[in-house]
Amino acid sequence: MLDYRFPTALQMVLSVAMAEQLGKRSTSAILAYGLEANPSFIRKLMVPLTRDGIIVSTLGRTGSIHLGRPAAEITLRDIYTSVIEDKKLWASRPDVAPRCLVSANLCWYFKSIAEEAEEASLKVLETRTVADALAELKKRDTSNCEPLPDLDIADCSKKIR
Repeated sequence: MLDYRFPTALQMVLSVAMAEQLGKRSTSAILAYGLEANPSFIRKLMVPLTRDGIIVSTLGRTGSIHLGRPAAEITLRDIYTSVIEDKKLWASRPDVAPRCLVSANLCWYFKSIAEEAEEASLKVLETRTVADALAELKKRDTSNCEPLPDLDIADCSKKIR
């Protein structure tokens, strides 16, 4: 089963960063509309992102979501580890009966490869910040989209139900 928490959280954080640059408001309804995602999934992802200081949200009719620290200080690794938590990149098979050289040793061997691959991935994510990612998206943009359209929160809520 594919896990969409990291790419969704990354898009959320980048959307909040873009809105802040443009002086626009971010809410869970606006994020859900922009990501074409269920608002409850967005709110669920906001919990670890808020806990880890990546985003902050204010409640109420005029509430909004903001970055918890400057975009240049939030790495993609921060976002990944926040929403993925302890889930491994690759899961190994449970121990199987040692019937041959392969079955007797594959579990530890696979775990070592998976740990090495995960560490390499985390090192790549650690070298990129939200500010870097947003700058690269702007530089390589071919969409001709508005940077962030003006959205009525009530309209967003109706469209994503």
